[in-house]
Amino acid sequence: MVSDGAGATLAERIARCRAGVGDPRAMVGELRRALLLVPLDGEGVWTGHLGGVRWIFAFTGEEALARFAHSRGNGQRSWDYAELLGARLLDEVVPAMGEPVGIAVDVADRDGAMLFPPVLGIVPETAAVDHEPDARAEVG
Repeated sequence: MVSDGAGATLAERIARCRAGVGDPRAMVGELRRALLLVPLDGEGVWTGHLGGVRWIFAFTGEEALARFAHSRGNGQRSWDYAELLGARLLDEVVPAMGEPVGIAVDVADRDGAMLFPPVLGIVPETAAVDHEPDARAEVG
């Protein structure tokens, strides 16, 4: 698990936030600084769809990834994964996917999971579902 300078891992900070301790708004910064394991499925990053949003599955460590794979009935196989900074996922991978995409961190961990939806303040403006293009730009 990757630790920040203060000694807490992203997983520990998510657990504290879910328990009502700390500032939930700070979690986007924590995600951006975290090194995450992103499983690969042969065609790119492993994703799922829910509620009209495509979710990139990302994990704070191999143990969290193994719990997720086991919960999906894939615990016996080995997984290829990329190690990416959260900032790279948010700033490069999400916009390149061409549809609403959020980040689902440690989704098999009931008390440790956190979703980062594709909204302003989390993903780049052009990838945010709540982004209103400037009407003046359309006037020609």
